[in-house]
Amino acid sequence: MYRLTYDDVTAAVSRVAGHVRPVTVAEGDGDVLLALEHLQYTGSFKARGAHNFLAAHRDAGTLPAAGVTIASGGNAGLACAWAARHQGVPATVFLPENAPHVKVAKLRGYGADVRLVGSEYAEALAACEEFAASTGALASHAYDHPLIAAGAGTLLEEIRERVPGLDTVVVAVGGGGLFAGVATAAREHGIRVVAVEPEHSSALHAAVRAGHVVDVDVDSVAADALGARRVSEAALHAAADPGVRCVLVPDSEIVRARRALWDDRRLVVEHAGATALAALTGGAYTPTGGERVAVVLCGANTDPADLVQR
Repeated sequence: MYRLTYDDVTAAVSRVAGHVRPVTVAEGDGDVLLALEHLQYTGSFKARGAHNFLAAHRDAGTLPAAGVTIASGGNAGLACAWAARHQGVPATVFLPENAPHVKVAKLRGYGADVRLVGSEYAEALAACEEFAASTGALASHAYDHPLIAAGAGTLLEEIRERVPGLDTVVVAVGGGGLFAGVATAAREHGIRVVAVEPEHSSALHAAVRAGHVVDVDVDSVAADALGARRVSEAALHAAADPGVRCVLVPDSEIVRARRALWDDRRLVVEHAGATALAALTGGAYTPTGGERVAVVLCGANTDPADLVQR
């Protein structure tokens, strides 16, 4: 098991500088601010880790002509394809057959070879691993790799620069790449982290309870992006920090928070992108008076039709 360090995050900061969009922070309610990472290239924070992963391999001379392959519910695949195009290498992306059409279309728009396999992430991952073994393509991962997690952690560094006196950052958790990277950087600066999962897609909660990584069943409106059946070891390690709090939110609150972002602010995010905010709007996490909180809106790859139709 790798131990993600703050040095990993600072190395990633150097690699992604000038290659990703710096995060915009907008006013929320009271002392709550919104980190608009859904405006990132490819529509999610995943661009950070994908660029860091491929740039590090490029610098080390280990980026093969066969390119890169990844299994992804969508956002990580989009980021991998985007980063591969910029590095001039092919990307082969494996997704579950139920991946949203908007993500599949965008993947093909980035020039990726898209292969739909099975109904769950685990099945797509097995096919991806077989492909990497047979072709020599570099195997990336949606979340469970130190370069991917460290790249995601660069987001916290940017938020901290834009929010003086930041006390707490709230992030959604699927497989745990964003959470592990953000928590690693936050620990260095004494910033608290609230890790938010859907009630029925809660691999981190299950791992914390068991004391080790376990498989869970997944059934959530946000499962296309937060549907990992198991969390990374790095995320489990990060959750043990006393500055971390883990909370669960129901799908109904995720839907409500997503709708409110559209109705009140005209922000279009996917359900995973609204999951962190749902912790505040639904009461799973209540900031104390004067607490400076940044909520990460992590992704926007969604069909907006259900937001505008009544």
